[in-house]
Amino acid sequence: MKRKIVIAGGTGFIGNYLANEFAKMGYEVLVISRSAGNVQWANVQGIIHALENADMLVNLAGKSVDCRYNARNKAEILRSRTETTRILGEAIKKCENPPELWINSSTATIYRHAEDRPMTEDQGEIGKGFSVDVATQWEKAFFDFKFKQTRQVALRMAIVLGKNGGVIKPYRNLVRFGLGGRQGNGRQMFSWIHAADVFNIILFVLEHKELSGVYNCSAPNPVTNEILMKTFREKTNTRFGLPSPAWLLQIGAGMVRTETELILKSRWVVPEKLLKAGYTFRYPLLDAALENILYDA
Repeated sequence: MKRKIVIAGGTGFIGNYLANEFAKMGYEVLVISRSAGNVQWANVQGIIHALENADMLVNLAGKSVDCRYNARNKAEILRSRTETTRILGEAIKKCENPPELWINSSTATIYRHAEDRPMTEDQGEIGKGFSVDVATQWEKAFFDFKFKQTRQVALRMAIVLGKNGGVIKPYRNLVRFGLGGRQGNGRQMFSWIHAADVFNIILFVLEHKELSGVYNCSAPNPVTNEILMKTFREKTNTRFGLPSPAWLLQIGAGMVRTETELILKSRWVVPEKLLKAGYTFRYPLLDAALENILYDA
């Protein structure tokens, strides 16, 4: 029987990347989403059928946080994560041959603003505020399920860098238009991960059946915002970049309907448990990651 992967919320930048990579390996890839042609969220029997005999379920579902945090958007950001997680958990319970592994996306923003020390899975401090509340409730909805046949892993994802989506285009545009200097004081940490390592980490977790629980999904070498912007300028042969003070970012965020937290929160996250488990990063350094994304075919 052909090996099968189910990706929930698999029509975005990361989902498309994972689906393509698994398809290259010969997997049958089924996607659960609201888009036509995929298994629909309202189709409970369809979800159960998709999950039957699957090797793995990867859940990426959730409304983008790149929006204003008004009451309506906040409610949808939370609902779109916790409700879809519960739908999947209930479907697994009804499977005769459930997936061996369920990987649920989480977020590295669950940790506090950190400029003093890195956050690990065991020593990291959970933060406060709306985004942290979403992350904690999301993980609770996931780990409230207990299965005998399905292993569970939550990946606390850093900002994913890749060729066809995510933050690369907006950052490149900032640099192109002369705004590629530090943002805020520039000391906030930027935790990131290359899309190729997200895929390889998922394979690593699938193969290493002893792994379960929470894992930081981030490259081992985060950088300050100032270094991030400097590296972008170097990779795009841009000599200068005007800095963007916090007050200017507040105005700009309002104009483009997003939040400055996405830029100004210091996410200093390291993948201690993955490194101890023996995972080797393909792109441990930002310089090589950007070189690949911006220039390699």
